[in-house]
Amino acid sequence: MLFDYAVLGDTIRDVRLEKGLSQEVLSGLAGIARTHLTMIESGTMHPTIETLCKIAQALGLRTSELLSMMEKQIEAGSKLSG
Repeated sequence: MLFDYAVLGDTIRDVRLEKGLSQEVLSGLAGIARTHLTMIESGTMHPTIETLCKIAQALGLRTSELLSMMEKQIEAGSKLSG
């Protein structure tokens, strides 16, 4: 499985919306700029592992849980296309 930053961004956005958080609130909880979060969610910026850990924690998840959710989305996509 290849690491897909676009799917990571989609996963972060999906969880954020499920929890009813705005980008402003999540970025504040994670200690990053809202514009930084926006670029991560769009897949145009690749977060460091430290930033990824901060975002996961702000979402109430372990980093491994967030990555597992991303993997499931990738697997679901590959099943649909293959």
